[in-house]
Amino acid sequence: MKNFKLLALVTLVLTVLSSCSSVRVLSDYDQQANFSEYKSYAFYKTGIDKAQISDLDKKRILRAIEEEMSSRGFVKSENPDLLISIFTKEQERVDIYNNNFGWGGAWGWGYNPYAWGPGWGWGWGGSSVSTRTQGSLYIDLIDTNNKELVWQGKGEGTLANTNNIEKKEQRIREFVSQILEQYPPNSVAAR
Repeated sequence: MKNFKLLALVTLVLTVLSSCSSVRVLSDYDQQANFSEYKSYAFYKTGIDKAQISDLDKKRILRAIEEEMSSRGFVKSENPDLLISIFTKEQERVDIYNNNFGWGGAWGWGYNPYAWGPGWGWGWGGSSVSTRTQGSLYIDLIDTNNKELVWQGKGEGTLANTNNIEKKEQRIREFVSQILEQYPPNSVAAR
């Protein structure tokens, strides 16, 4: 029984840790857009100013986007092909874990080979409650010629509630990198 409890605990811990590190990514795009024409970008200040996060986190996100775009051969320009905007959402998630493993018995009519008295039993159980912040980061790419959205990427995952700035920046880079892996859409389809 001790081995079972240990196995259950290890499985629970691994599940929680793996769910905390993953970013679920979705993207959508305009099928009429010619993504091979886009070579330069600038940030869409009006849209970015509306994002409801701290200015420090906005800077972290924008730096991560710059790094990703640069690594893909895009250049930041005063006369860009694309405008980049961001949007964020977050919500508190409450997780309740019920561990009601074990045996139990009570007096009653009928045959039950496992029950021979009132209130006997063994096992372990209980509940635990935890909260976490679930966040979404949207990255929008807007064609500057026709002022239309041509691509949108969305990353959802658990945000690090930490005072460790390095971990926070690493998590933001992870979000941005995994979202922008979906861009451009033609190269994603070729994979």
